Amino acid sequence: MLKLDDISKHLGTFHIEHISLELPPGYIMGLIGANGAGKTTLLHLILGLYKPETGKIFIDGMDYETKEREIQELLGVVLSEELFYGADTLLQNAEYYGKYYRNYERPLLLEYLERFTLLPDQKCSQLSRGEMLKFQFAFALSHHPKLLVLDEPTANFDPEFRSEFFAVLKEFIAEGTSSVILATHLTEDLDRIADYITYIDRGKMVFAEDIETVREQYRLVMGETYKIKLLPRESIIYKEETFYGTRALIRHRKRNVYDKAVTVTIPSIEELMYFMTKGRKK
Repeated sequence: MLKLDDISKHLGTFHIEHISLELPPGYIMGLIGANGAGKTTLLHLILGLYKPETGKIFIDGMDYETKEREIQELLGVVLSEELFYGADTLLQNAEYYGKYYRNYERPLLLEYLERFTLLPDQKCSQLSRGEMLKFQFAFALSHHPKLLVLDEPTANFDPEFRSEFFAVLKEFIAEGTSSVILATHLTEDLDRIADYITYIDRGKMVFAEDIETVREQYRLVMGETYKIKLLPRESIIYKEETFYGTRALIRHRKRNVYDKAVTVTIPSIEELMYFMTKGRKK
């Protein structure tokens, strides 16, 4: 569904450098990284808002140089930017922009508005931040996209709607023909929904893997400081001392044997990103 082949882009002093990844149809990819890591820039490249200086982007086997109009038909978008006219109602906005999508369905839009507790005749200017993102989401779904590109929407949703949001995403990919790329700093959401994780730091790729591979490759080891110092130095990504001892993120191998006096767990995505970011700043 989505393939980035050695993508680079300069924006002032910030660089996206040599990003390559693949997302097959029927899956959800979480895009993680600290603030300023380049997540939004990468999404803008995927959406064709920026043109890469090197490399190519393929969506459903097509590239922007030859099939830009066809690609735009396939994209559903939720961004932090304001995309609609504040003085118009939700339905007026949807009908206006829906003309640009051959597969736009007004009944489907109304179905999602009702499901998301939004009123069709309400003006966009009257919406809260979270409600505006719900409307963007409803409109994105109303024209049957094949790739949903979502930039940090969940931070503005209450816990109840966040559960509904993830339920809709699972419905969206259920047939195995559509995919989602979701940038978020709420990494606990990705622990339960993402199939793939892409982690970028300061514009560079750290990894892009399926989540099971990520979980197999890393361990969080906690114990007395002298026990942690016995771990192979080359396996330690980052370690930190706490009041209760030391904890370290390490590269795990199946042959690893751990001291019974230490605690070994599979790190959450949040822990993984925390320790990797710290390790890359050393």
